[in-house]
Amino acid sequence: MNTAKKNEFLYFALKNWKLRIGFVVIGVFLILALIGPLLVRDDPFAYANPTGAKPPSSDYWFGTTFFGQDVFAQFVLGLRATFLVGILGGGLATLIGVVVGFTAGYRGGIVDEVLNMLTNIILVIPTMAVLLIIAAYLEVRSIFAECIFIGLTAWPWAARAIRAQTFSLRTRDFVDLAKTSGMSSFKIIFREIAPNMMAYLIMTFILQFGGAILNAATLDFIGLGPTNTISLGMMMQYAVMWGALLLGMWWWFIPPGLAITLIVGALYVMNVGMDEVFNPKLRET
Repeated sequence: MNTAKKNEFLYFALKNWKLRIGFVVIGVFLILALIGPLLVRDDPFAYANPTGAKPPSSDYWFGTTFFGQDVFAQFVLGLRATFLVGILGGGLATLIGVVVGFTAGYRGGIVDEVLNMLTNIILVIPTMAVLLIIAAYLEVRSIFAECIFIGLTAWPWAARAIRAQTFSLRTRDFVDLAKTSGMSSFKIIFREIAPNMMAYLIMTFILQFGGAILNAATLDFIGLGPTNTISLGMMMQYAVMWGALLLGMWWWFIPPGLAITLIVGALYVMNVGMDEVFNPKLRET
């Protein structure tokens, strides 16, 4: 991307309100996830308040749970788990989708048929059912294992979309020129084709990021999340399990639920904004 295009992109990116709102929301939660533990006095699982559940106060900003645990301490730790799942799980799914999509789209022939068959097989398998079965049979579940499960099952739609884009680009003149010059297939894909799809790849990662967070929240909420840490989905699961809604303990389940909604919503808004920035026909004048 030359200097003129970079300046043009930066101009429209800063002008796009959807992109600005998305970045602000994600930035606020990311900063809170990073510096939040410095503001916490108590261990997330420690019985900080021996008198049990208390509403938000100057001592406990998000109140305490049914067992007197600091909700804010659990919240900031849960935010870290949420972003970790989004980055690692969404990143792994994007990486696999990129490799499979580029390889199938550029090579074609029998390679494309085999990879396309594999993609279709994974697509028709009920992803959530597989995740539930795998998670249920693991006695000890870590956040990294959850990321790997999600990444290995969420890549097919990205691979199919990238494959279609690669099919279109591989017949362009600049690709033929690169082949004529003796450039290897690997270099052609990642030096000639990939840069022309960078906007699409970024938006794919954003969608995978949000999808990984939602999948993890679903697993956590039904009690199949990590066994050695806390997450926003697990906070909601504990709140429901111990009757927080019936007892009127809104401070226990609203913060994690609202955070997941805002993060995923902000990612979607960012994706729409990125599409408007990269697509001249959709740009705001």
